[in-house]
Amino acid sequence: MASNAQDNFELNNSFYVHLHEFYKIHRGTIRKNYTRLSKAFLDFNDPARPGSFLRIPQFEALEIYVFLKEFLDNKPVYQLFEDWYANQGKFAEKVSGISAVEGQIMQPDMFWNMAENDYKGIFKKMKASNGGRLYPNYIFALTMGTGKTILMATCIFYDFLSGNKKGKDERFIQNALIFAPDKTVLQSLREIESFDHTKVVPSEYMPIVAEFKFHYLEDAGVSLNTMDGSKFNIIVSNSQKIILRRDSKGKSTTDKLFSSGKEIYQGLGDVGDEMADLLGLDGDTMAATPEDESDLVTNQRFEKIKRLPQLGIFVDEAHHAFGAKLAKDMGVKADNTANSLRKTIDELALNLKQAGTRVVGCYNYTGTPYVGKDVLPEVVYAYGLRKAIDNNYLKQVRLNGYSNTRHEEFLEIAIDQFLAEADKVGRPEDMLPKMAIFGTTIEEINNEVRPAVEKILAKHGISSNRILVNVGDKKLTTDDDIREFNRLDSPRSEKQFILLVNKGREGWNCRSLFSVALYREPKSKVFVLQATMRCLRAIGSVQHTGHVFLTQENMILLDKELQANFRISTEELKEPDPNKSIVQVRVEQPSIKVPIKRVRRQFKLIEKEDLAKGYKLGLDEVELDDYRLIHETQQGLLMPEDLGMVKNRAREDLSYLKEQRTFSRLSVVADIARYLNKPCLHIEKVIAGTEEGFGGILDLVNQFNEVLYDQVIPRLFKAMYDIESESITEEFEVELVKEAPIDPGYYPVTAAKDKVISKADSSVSSLTNKSFHLDNYCFDSNPERQFFWDMLNEDKVDKIWFTGMLTHGQSDFVIHYVDTDTQRVRSYYPDFLIKKQDGSYVMVEVKGEHMIESQNVADKKDAAELMGVASGIGYEIVAGKAADSGSYDRSFLN
Repeated sequence: MASNAQDNFELNNSFYVHLHEFYKIHRGTIRKNYTRLSKAFLDFNDPARPGSFLRIPQFEALEIYVFLKEFLDNKPVYQLFEDWYANQGKFAEKVSGISAVEGQIMQPDMFWNMAENDYKGIFKKMKASNGGRLYPNYIFALTMGTGKTILMATCIFYDFLSGNKKGKDERFIQNALIFAPDKTVLQSLREIESFDHTKVVPSEYMPIVAEFKFHYLEDAGVSLNTMDGSKFNIIVSNSQKIILRRDSKGKSTTDKLFSSGKEIYQGLGDVGDEMADLLGLDGDTMAATPEDESDLVTNQRFEKIKRLPQLGIFVDEAHHAFGAKLAKDMGVKADNTANSLRKTIDELALNLKQAGTRVVGCYNYTGTPYVGKDVLPEVVYAYGLRKAIDNNYLKQVRLNGYSNTRHEEFLEIAIDQFLAEADKVGRPEDMLPKMAIFGTTIEEINNEVRPAVEKILAKHGISSNRILVNVGDKKLTTDDDIREFNRLDSPRSEKQFILLVNKGREGWNCRSLFSVALYREPKSKVFVLQATMRCLRAIGSVQHTGHVFLTQENMILLDKELQANFRISTEELKEPDPNKSIVQVRVEQPSIKVPIKRVRRQFKLIEKEDLAKGYKLGLDEVELDDYRLIHETQQGLLMPEDLGMVKNRAREDLSYLKEQRTFSRLSVVADIARYLNKPCLHIEKVIAGTEEGFGGILDLVNQFNEVLYDQVIPRLFKAMYDIESESITEEFEVELVKEAPIDPGYYPVTAAKDKVISKADSSVSSLTNKSFHLDNYCFDSNPERQFFWDMLNEDKVDKIWFTGMLTHGQSDFVIHYVDTDTQRVRSYYPDFLIKKQDGSYVMVEVKGEHMIESQNVADKKDAAELMGVASGIGYEIVAGKAADSGSYDRSFLN
């Protein structure tokens, strides 16, 4: 039996699982509380009914939607969790059959033992996510292709019908506002109006559905024409069309004349009052709501929506938002800018409340419940990517990764394989299979991708008319192209190769898309995942396979993003440690300065005399596998638990497909001479004198052209030149810490109370002369704290300073090193700087045993020792456990 939330797959990360389990176990009891309309609506859409339209995940999400409305009274998720844990409210024993025994929650088929501290941490996280909003916020996380648009429409229709039946019942909506992330998704949401509503609404309620009114706010100039106080309005808009705008410019006299507030006409006497009355202006209704002491102005749409009763807000993320973007839109990560989606929804809720009505709830439909390793706290239903593929709601997927290939070669291989697979598929639903090729820039598409694709298609006898370019530039993408793009998923479309820039991040739904190719690494790493998923939508009566072509680098990015955005998290939500607080850290005067020597090296090139005849370049040592074009195939998407299943992968050497230049004796001499800046006759003489000679070199470089530039030229350079270096030593002083900003005058540091040592503490009053360049030291760990105490009481130590606390540019005592893994220059701040009694210095790093042998630690150590040699400063790594127990070797103090 598990003993805490983490062992139990973490209730904090999966409350929606247990909410759904509770519903399934007690469905019969719960349905007794439903109205006749709710029962009829659910029965009509039940997949068990012959002829029903909804898929199982759609129906399960609809059941949860009705469950939240009819049974749980639209309570926020954190309150539902509180009731569930405490066995109270609608989860009480008399209703649910749940019983509590000595603080343990027991349910049929489940037994949880959650410590009270774990519960408090989870509850606090959920409540913080709600942020004191005036409305409940729910997240339905269904992976792409499972039918979120139809689900959203069905939920709205049910809510309208229930709201009409129950009058002013505050649980149900009378109007709906749907936020789309962009114009493409807004277009796809027209399906809410166009699909056959009789497929999800019982015939007896269809006359009411006929009264539903649809409004699409696509362009900035389109106003919202709804009647104040009316119902059954479904408004579809990009959030930017409703968004709040900050009025940063002063208004002119003309602006003021045409502004909407009644105050404009005040001071004009009776004429002004009559004009305000004639225009129907009311100060309470029209006044802007201030934010952060600055006025916010609202556009006409915002004003009209404020006058609609019982508003339900639906947010369609359309799978484009992952990570931090999704966290902000779902209200988990703070984003209080006036043009943020959450801010707009919050302002709508506030204004509707002031008008005597309300935002009933916000219902978010997104493709994943995860943000990094965390689950969004307000998820109430989720249906994952792997499950959707396994249950035939999506295509299977085949990933193809290629290494050491040029752009043109990559495209030719991808297109050749796509055409071969397209011949096998035929025309599913009478639609031509299509391939999307993504570029990173418009210039890349126009100057590189399109010419290459045209050339490849010509080899197959395929007209370039099959190509469609959609890059957002009217010079390259005409209105006719946009129309063709919008009808790709129709039998009439004869476009087959779609060249795009950034279209993968939008809600582009194309079921006839069977393949995706992406060569260069995009600026956004998550774009690889977004683009890959475009070809997974199911089509036809059988499950097909989508083919994804990526470079090996993009394959690695895809693996990381799949795990980050679709895996089940094991990161528990911990309650913030009550023992932690924000410490105000101030710089002690006078500031401590340390003498440092830095070495600058100057290099000089010395040409050698003529090479001895028979000089060996060593080309037989070159590893040719590094230059082979390897085709790796993988059947299906491997989740973390499947990573050891290598049987699903196959490798094939396709080096013969690489486009290679054939070098002659003259051309190879010319290329080498160009790089080494030497006369061709001289280079010819040098090559002829090597052991490999022209024959050996030409055989190798004509097999793999890259060898010429990676191996031959560098080896010839080394043979022809010596490099002399000169070291120049510079001496200067660096401050251990810079002065804190005038406002607030200190550095704020969050730390555990038991890991803070203050200069004012009585326990160190007799030793303050040995340390404290800051008035407070906030340690990260007990080993660091204990090491500091040991050194403070060590007779061989003259001074000790904790230098590993402020690590974001606040100190000049920094070591720059090259991170081997990323090949980037990074900054390193050693934990301690010790001045010994003899006046010499030593840097000390306290590091956990599991990290000491890591490459990152080795990189830091090498850079620190290099700097230390020049400055006469030693460097030592002390293992964490040894530092904690005091059992480390102290010879570095000698």
